[in-house]
Amino acid sequence: MKKILLIFTIVASTLLLAQQKPTLFLIGDSTMATKENPDKNPEHGWGQVLPQFLTNGIEIQNHAVNGRSSKSFRTEGRWDQVEKQLKKGDFVIIQFGHNDQKIKDSTKFTNPYTQYRANLERYVNEARAKGATPVLMTSIVRRNFNENGVLIDTHKEYPLVVRMVANDLKVPFVDMQLLTEQIEIAYGPENSKKLHLYYKEGEDPYYPKGKEDDTHLSKLGAETVAKLATKSLKALKIGLEKYIK
Repeated sequence: MKKILLIFTIVASTLLLAQQKPTLFLIGDSTMATKENPDKNPEHGWGQVLPQFLTNGIEIQNHAVNGRSSKSFRTEGRWDQVEKQLKKGDFVIIQFGHNDQKIKDSTKFTNPYTQYRANLERYVNEARAKGATPVLMTSIVRRNFNENGVLIDTHKEYPLVVRMVANDLKVPFVDMQLLTEQIEIAYGPENSKKLHLYYKEGEDPYYPKGKEDDTHLSKLGAETVAKLATKSLKALKIGLEKYIK
């Protein structure tokens, strides 16, 4: 009888610990998303490699998907999947902007000062209503150097709006635009290709015809961005730091 009681106590304690374990949810676009065929595919999202920088004391659910904007992520029901799981003590990283710019796609485009802002505010408020801690991030930059070696911004008003929402609603904020801008500039116009997808014809079997992509990340690029993100998240002192290696 004592043995059965001991086993029951151990099982109950294990289940309780599992229930108490917080979850870090990631919502965003392709720069954050997990890519298929990771052993062969050179492209990686920074959220895909994030687990290697965190302890097993927190669960990670990467819900970021290629091509999604702050609008389409919700209209496709992807936020519903996250929201219904949210509990007190969880964290939600929110990073949109790349696809909100797509003015030729009505399913994705948002006016930065109206729809985009309202979408971000709604994600924040709904996460908080469940007892979770939202974290706003600006988009990572594209590798876009001009002929003079100057990195030119492509996101225009969208990062500014993220900063405004973070300031007005007092949301923990990480300026990934600034951090990735600094790293791109540090690498320079030519060397920064290593952070992205640059392959000549026949150089990589995954891209037999070659590839030149200044938006998406190589494994090196994803790991570099993930390191920048975790360092900043640790500095926020919002409770997530205890799970960062």
